Amino acid sequence: MRPGDRTVALASVAGGFLLGFLDFCWINWLPYPIAELGNSTATWAVAAFFGYWARSGRLRSALGAAVLLVVAVPSYYLAAALLQGDDLAMLWAPSSLVWMLFGVLAGVVFGTGGTWARGAGWRQVVGTALPAAVFFEEAARFAGKATDPNYPPGAWWNVAIDLALGLLIVVLTGGSHRRRALAVAVAVPLAGAILVSFAVAGGTFSSAG
Repeated sequence: MRPGDRTVALASVAGGFLLGFLDFCWINWLPYPIAELGNSTATWAVAAFFGYWARSGRLRSALGAAVLLVVAVPSYYLAAALLQGDDLAMLWAPSSLVWMLFGVLAGVVFGTGGTWARGAGWRQVVGTALPAAVFFEEAARFAGKATDPNYPPGAWWNVAIDLALGLLIVVLTGGSHRRRALAVAVAVPLAGAILVSFAVAGGTFSSAG
């Protein structure tokens, strides 16, 4: 049975608060390289895979995932203020608003993808591939950092962790072996597209700054 609107709304808000608050704790209290998972766009994207876990409709899943990620941003900075003494003004700073905007976009994409992953046909393959793709993309970025002498050692561990998590998600959500293989095949070019998008967005923000 699908959950009602109130259940989806409560799960989105509560999940977003926990994601942001616990993310800050994870980053600060766990050792490297495991701590990097807290500061991971892939981790947040998988949290937005809301439609799969909630077993809700596409619209409600997209809205729920967007709310989850938007709430997670001020929750993260609230944890920083309470536990580290940071300025509460960070909750509504321009950079926080930008991250909330990204949260809306990612929530719509990955919330919908979660619903697709429980469907059939090409949508099921693409939906399953989406969370794996963000982990593969992050693994590629860590691989680039691993060759940088100015970056702390151990980045290859992050590459291995991200690749393993991406494959694990496909195994858990992909269904048959054929669909899992197709999802991995689709995730690779998707990861490349995400990598290029991050590079373009980073360059745009650097130019604007």
